[in-house]
Amino acid sequence: MGAVRSLVLAAGLAASLGAAPARAQEGNILSNLFKFGGTTVPPSQPESLDPAYCPPVEIAEGAAATRILAGGTVRTQFSLARLARECARRQDGSITVKVGVEVNVLLGPAGAPGRFDVPVTFQIRHEGKVVTSRVERASVVVGSGEAQGFATIVADELLVPAAVTTDYDIAVGVGVSKAAGAKPASKPRRRKPAVAEAPAGGGDAAQ
Repeated sequence: MGAVRSLVLAAGLAASLGAAPARAQEGNILSNLFKFGGTTVPPSQPESLDPAYCPPVEIAEGAAATRILAGGTVRTQFSLARLARECARRQDGSITVKVGVEVNVLLGPAGAPGRFDVPVTFQIRHEGKVVTSRVERASVVVGSGEAQGFATIVADELLVPAAVTTDYDIAVGVGVSKAAGAKPASKPRRRKPAVAEAPAGGGDAAQ
């Protein structure tokens, strides 16, 4: 019986020694700890992308400011101040752009304090044609006893298609651009539509 038991123990030891190299090939905990700072292999990281072309923000022609009239007198003026942008390249080759704009509301002689809703159009253009367009609205408050107010508005994820990432422009403007889906304004017969006229009253009526 002693001889049989010795043979069984020897066979078990040999089997365990033979299996050890196989387990080591599956992953060495100590090796991973030195290589990756942990006991497991981290997932593969995506390859770094080239920096994205990011042109400066331009103010669209004729869209730097707009005035609201009341009985022929300036009620309020909406305008753009500081501009900022940030661009990031995506895995598919396209670029996403984030644009920040400071909006200013200035009261005129016929103006009154209140809250003003100011539309701002953000566009990505290529060779003069709009490829991406979005309208965001800034809520600007002019307090009692104050002549003006400011607010910051940010539009993110403006898409630049991969085909035009080396030649595109970023444009912003006060108001709703026709290219962004706005309906064309009706043309009065005896009145020039250059400046929109708003009814007199508080700031909430401004559009």
